[in-house]
Amino acid sequence: MKIITLFNHKGGVCKTTTTYHLGWKLSQKGKRVLLVDADSQCNLTLSVIGEDNYEQFITDNPLNNIKSCLSYAFESKPELIPPADCVQVKDNDNLFLLPGNFDITEFEVQLGVSFQLTSSFSTMKNLPGSFYYLLQKTAEKLNIDYILVDLNPSLSAINQDFILSTDYFIIPASPDYFSQMAIKSIARILPNWEKWAKQARDLFKDSTYPLPNHTPKFLGYTINDYTIRNGEPTQAFQEIIDKINLTIVNELVPSLQKENMLLPIEQYNNNYCLVKISNFQTLQAKYQKYGVPVFALSDDQLEYSGNVLDQQKEKRKNFDDMFSNFADKVLTMTNNE
Repeated sequence: MKIITLFNHKGGVCKTTTTYHLGWKLSQKGKRVLLVDADSQCNLTLSVIGEDNYEQFITDNPLNNIKSCLSYAFESKPELIPPADCVQVKDNDNLFLLPGNFDITEFEVQLGVSFQLTSSFSTMKNLPGSFYYLLQKTAEKLNIDYILVDLNPSLSAINQDFILSTDYFIIPASPDYFSQMAIKSIARILPNWEKWAKQARDLFKDSTYPLPNHTPKFLGYTINDYTIRNGEPTQAFQEIIDKINLTIVNELVPSLQKENMLLPIEQYNNNYCLVKISNFQTLQAKYQKYGVPVFALSDDQLEYSGNVLDQQKEKRKNFDDMFSNFADKVLTMTNNE
C-alpha cells in the first residue's frame, strides 16, 4: 500500500480533478486504488457520486464517510476504528471512494490541540495517528495498492496530519503568480511540519494509533489548466510556468532536502514536473455530466458528430496519453525508492 496526497493550500489548481483522473488511470493499469475525499467541500465525492445523487446518498449512508470513520478516535469510542465501507466507482472494479463530509472541519480544534500536548494526555495523543490507521485498515480490507488523498486548500491541522501520514505528496499548481507564491510558502511550511513529526513519532509511539514511522517524500508537481496553441502553452502561460519551475528548483527542493523529504535526486531525471495538463475546455462539462474521466468518455458521450467529433476524439486521446504517462511516472518513482 502506498499513500499519496495531493496538496496545495492555494485553491483552483485542479487538485480534485487531478486526483480523480490519476486514480482512474492507475486503476486502468491494474492497480487497486482508493480515493479519499478529505476536503470539506466534498468535490471528489460529488465527482464520483454525482451532484444529483449526493443528498440521497447521504440519507441512505449516514455513517459512510470520513468523519464518521474518524469519530471513533475523536469521540473516544471504546472500539478501534473499523475499516471504512467505501463506494465502488461505477464501471471500474479497481477504483473505490472513501466519501468526504462537509463537517469534518469540526475535528480541527481537537487535532490542533493534540499537536501541542505531551504524552501525559492519553486520549489526545491517539488523534494524530488515527488518520493513518483508518487508511491502513481500509486498504487491507479492500486489498488496495494506492491511496490518493484529496486535501482542502488550506494550512489546516487536518492537512498537516494527512501529509505526515502519507508516503508521498504531489503539488498541483496552475500557471499564475499566486501559485508561485503558494509554492514559496509551501517551501517553508512542509519542512516545519516534518520537524514536528520527528518529535511526535517518538512521543506518540505508544498510543493506540501511532504516527507512521516514515518521512513523506515529494514526487513532483503538476501544471494544470492552461491554454495551448499549436500543442504548446501560449507564451504568457509558458513564462509563468518557467517561473514556477525555478521556484521549485531553487526554493522548494533545497528546503525539502534538508528534512529528507525528497527521493534520490536521480529519480527526478532533472525534471520535477510530473505532467502538464492543459485546460479540458468542452470536455470538462462532459466528464462532470457523465461521471467518468475525460479519457474514458465514449463517442456518444462526446455528443458531437462529423469533423467536430473527430477533433474531440483527438483531444480525448491526447489526455489519455497525458495521464497514462503521468501514471507511469508515479508507478516508476514509487516502486524504485
